Amino acid sequence: MPVCYRHPGREAHIRCQRCDRPICPDCMRNASVGFQCPECVAEGRRTTRQVKRFTGARVGFRAAPVTYTLIAINVVVWALINLTGGYSSKLLELFALRRVGTCGLDLNRIDPTVGSAAECAQRYGGTAHWMAGAGDGAPWQLFTTMFTHVEVWHVGVNMFSLYILGMQLEPILGRARFLALYLISGLAGSALIFWAAGPQEFTVGASTALFGLMGAFAVFLLRARASLQPLLWTLVINFGITFAVPGISWQGHVGGFVGGVAVGTVIVYSGGRQRRRWQTAGIAAIGAIVVLAMVVRGVTLA
Repeated sequence: MPVCYRHPGREAHIRCQRCDRPICPDCMRNASVGFQCPECVAEGRRTTRQVKRFTGARVGFRAAPVTYTLIAINVVVWALINLTGGYSSKLLELFALRRVGTCGLDLNRIDPTVGSAAECAQRYGGTAHWMAGAGDGAPWQLFTTMFTHVEVWHVGVNMFSLYILGMQLEPILGRARFLALYLISGLAGSALIFWAAGPQEFTVGASTALFGLMGAFAVFLLRARASLQPLLWTLVINFGITFAVPGISWQGHVGGFVGGVAVGTVIVYSGGRQRRRWQTAGIAAIGAIVVLAMVVRGVTLA
């Protein structure tokens, strides 16, 4: 069990981002990326120029490669969708999450009264086509939706948020745990959409996973006894927009947030000598529950 180098009697699951020594919540000091110990903070104040060079090296790709990779994937998918027709893109049709299939020219021009592919063909002939949903032939949409955007403002806001959150969380959690947190949060948001969204609605965006990152960050700050005020205002504003603005998927945001809180709790509060095993088992269990919820919903819609 790791213990704080300054307080040997206390468990320490966080390491100083500069010297890599384990530190307890009382010894954690906010840094530009993650946390540092009091000695490194004091040393940084004495050698300001060296700290600036060190910090600059730590905020690039090597500091958070998963974050940069996720941003790149989202941007590439957004570019491909817009290069192939935007809302009429076949790629968007494949990737956007719909609970069940629908009939239309594209995702913005549908006929919600049509209930089957045969009826769609009979009513519209070649002027419209049937677009499958996650519950009737396209289960991959539950995963791909978290990497899918159409509007430039949408991908821009989400990727900026991912950069800010990723640069804080990935160096602390490590690449594997950060990626697991992101993906499970996104899938948890998709699961609640699958259960609670309207049958003809379609959902896109990385915000399911981003709300999960915020949920996990809140758990981490509580465990570290750090101030929640900046993050709390961010959550209040984002949830306010979620429920106040029509067309935003509250199911995806709430589901992602709950998934992130669950994964963050497992990561932060798993202790003892078998800490990594407990973390792995706990994260796997949460992922299995999310997938099971999707499977059960798929069976009920079949």
